[in-house]
Amino acid sequence: MTELQEYADGIESLARRLGLDYYPVDFELAPASLMTEIAVYGLPVRMPHWSFGVRYIHQLVRQSMGHSKIFEVMFPGDPCRAFLMDGNSLAENTLVTAHVLGHADFAKNNQLFARFHAMAGGNIVEMAAAHAHRIQLAIESHGVERVEGVLDAALALESHIDVAGELHRERYAEFVVPTVRPAENPFQSRFRRLPGIEEPKAVKPGLVRAPIPPHPEYDLLWFIANYSPELEQWERDIFLMVRSESFYFYPVFACQIMNEGWASYWHARLLREAEFLPQPLYLSAIKAHSDVVRPFASGQETALAINPYHLGFTLWERIVQKHGLERAREVRRDEDDFGFIRNWLDEEHAEEAGLFVYEARPGDEIRVATKDINAIREAILAPKFNFGAPRVAAVELKHDGSLTLLHDHPSDGRGLDVTRAKRVLDYVHRVWRRPVRLNTVNERNEAVELTA
Repeated sequence: MTELQEYADGIESLARRLGLDYYPVDFELAPASLMTEIAVYGLPVRMPHWSFGVRYIHQLVRQSMGHSKIFEVMFPGDPCRAFLMDGNSLAENTLVTAHVLGHADFAKNNQLFARFHAMAGGNIVEMAAAHAHRIQLAIESHGVERVEGVLDAALALESHIDVAGELHRERYAEFVVPTVRPAENPFQSRFRRLPGIEEPKAVKPGLVRAPIPPHPEYDLLWFIANYSPELEQWERDIFLMVRSESFYFYPVFACQIMNEGWASYWHARLLREAEFLPQPLYLSAIKAHSDVVRPFASGQETALAINPYHLGFTLWERIVQKHGLERAREVRRDEDDFGFIRNWLDEEHAEEAGLFVYEARPGDEIRVATKDINAIREAILAPKFNFGAPRVAAVELKHDGSLTLLHDHPSDGRGLDVTRAKRVLDYVHRVWRRPVRLNTVNERNEAVELTA
């Protein structure tokens, strides 16, 4: 038995005794090149696309500049899958083992993770590998250019799902009962009041064809897969594959601060209580912990972005100290980052952490705009709203097949970058293959209609 395996077994036994509850975790050591691929693709095996290559180069540049180090990548499920960097020191991988167990406990017991786990199943790694295989078969049948063109559009819209909806859903009802009776004209009204005219018997209203969509539809991947006039079945399948993977990733995105903080709280506690660890290894592991949860990069005195590890870790420590571990477990179960930050980040903590909202001024000047706690909370959460994407809905499918999209800018609280929006709209037109228009506002809150 290797030293790492021995320490990992001891940490897992301690975790169970301390009440951590998680699905089995499969650990695997991986070389740096594979770890970078996993971090970039988001999964060990995923559908091929050029955009992942761009991200891979960006990640390599960040690593070469010392701005990014990958210790582990963990995939919730049943079982969970954890990949550890084989180039990590023994102390680092001991810490990472404890960190992963914290993630596994969070994933099994948080209500948002549980909901999406129930919809998508606990076998994301196998599902993504199956998707990649089906994409490869499509490339062999239809050519790389056609498949890549559909993937371009689907991945451009990968954040546009309805996270409040269901992964598996039926198409809209084709016919519905009208909700409003036709208005009676003056002649009909006078005729009905003539002497000798009996009151007509109540007639059950007939069905009418339902509008498409019957309500603003924010799940654009689902809508295009089901209602695009000319897509072939394999093209629809690509949209649905991208959509199912987006549903899997949403809880990770929406609970990042909570999840990383919970895992960091538990790796620190497990290491502290693991009396079987040699003192030199413990000290090295705690040094790595300090590097992970520091509020900003080494040598800096402030930063313009929060470290989710630091913010989450310090919030969990305060919750446990003030309210106890059982209350912390209730918070872990019930909240996502929106509730976590709004309910538990208070003025005292924000001041201790040196948090503020800043604004950029002409000449690259950065100024503190406010230290108001509500403004700080919303600045932290704003990038998380609606999966980080603009809130856009399909609102009308006309008889000629043209599609109207509407940007819900009042909910977003901002206009669109028109250049970028036009590029995404072109991707939508590529698969819709009929006229598409998007009604929005620009960054100056002026009404804009984009067409493709």
